[in-house]
Parts: sequence; C-alpha cells; structure tokens
Amino acid sequence: MLIFVSALEIRNKFVIITIGVRNMATPLIQMALDSLDFDATVALADQVAPYVDIFEIGTPCIKHNGVALVQELRARFPDKLLLVDLKTMDAGEYEATPFYAAGADICTVLGVSGLATCSGVIKAAKAHGAEAQIDLINVADKSACSIETVAAGAQIVGIHTGLDAQAAGDTPFNDLAEITSLGLGVRISIAGGINQSTVQDVVRAGASIIVVGAAIYGAPSPAESAREIRELVEAA
Repeated sequence: MLIFVSALEIRNKFVIITIGVRNMATPLIQMALDSLDFDATVALADQVAPYVDIFEIGTPCIKHNGVALVQELRARFPDKLLLVDLKTMDAGEYEATPFYAAGADICTVLGVSGLATCSGVIKAAKAHGAEAQIDLINVADKSACSIETVAAGAQIVGIHTGLDAQAAGDTPFNDLAEITSLGLGVRISIAGGINQSTVQDVVRAGASIIVVGAAIYGAPSPAESAREIRELVEAA
C-alpha cells in the first residue's frame, strides 16, 4: 500500500493533506495556467477551481507576472497547492526562495541543471516547508537523474514532454513507465498533451500528478472540460 502525504505551509502553520490511501493514490489534477495576462489567469483559475488540486503558474506566465501573481492566487485559493514552474537552470536556492516566500508550495528545477542547482531549490523548499520538483525535460538519462535528485531530497519527479517535442510526435508515456518502475517512493508528475482521451491511461500507468493545460484552457468551457477530466480520473 502506498501512502502519499504532502505538507504545505499556509498562514505560518503546516496543514497536512492526505492525498490518498489505497493500492494506488488517486492522482492530483494540476491545471497549467499559461496566459501572460494577469487578470485572465486569475479568472481562469476561478472557473476551474472546483475541479483541480494544483494551480501551476506556467513558465511564460511567471516570467511575465512575477511574485505578485503567486501572492494573488495564494490569497484567493488557500486550499489549493500552487506550483511555480520556474524551470530553474542556475542559482537554485537564490531563484526559488522569493517564490516559496510568496506562497508557492512547489517550484520546479531542471534536471539538466545538475545536482548542485537542484539541491539549491531543494534547500529553499525545505526552509519554507515546501517541495521541489525535478523536471526531466531533455534529460538524457532520466532514471539516473531521478535517483540522484530524490536521494538529495526532491519530493516530486516531473516527466515532461515539451511543446516542441509534442509537435514532433513525442509523448511522455514511455518515460512514465521507466520512472514508475524505479519505485522511488515519491510522487511522479506527468505533462505533455494530456486530454480526455489519454487521462485514464495515465492514471493506470501510475502517475500521481496529472498536468492538463490546453485540454482545459483551450476548451469552449474550461470549467466543463475540467469537470470531465476530474470525472475520468476518479472513474479510472
């Protein structure tokens, strides 16, 4: 039996969230917020909030809007996890610290940055009672990177097929099978073109966090699409 537990710091005290207790934990749904527009991002979050567990402030979005957006979403959604997709490549502790201080529960660091940078983000996360996610995008030896960074204290390994790779026909499914087979005892996040037709396959393959972006924000009704994703995940 696997038990996944996440700790997040809200209003200067720890709240423990039990993510799931059964043979496989029910995956969390992570919504990627990728717009550059501050108000549009907040409005979209309002629409889909009943159906998602994690709000991801995407890389272009956080570069454009900065700490202010983290603070706004933290204030509006105290019960949601906030992931800031920094994709840090250097100066890990220095870069991640202000975002954890603003209310982020998770920040991402690129696995290709090397162990020193990953360890810096992990250190910043621990200082704020938060978590660090290793993004495996473009990592050549994904298993080795996962093992090394989890040993250093990373709580989440992110399997990520980027937009350019998706356009070339790549999917994250083979990487998911590789990393889940390692039995690392941490949560595994998967991102890369997940939609209504593939989300149940991802659940069955063992992902613990499912990242959905365009399938929700590109739909005529983002709220309805998010509800459909939630129902499919729970039924898988």
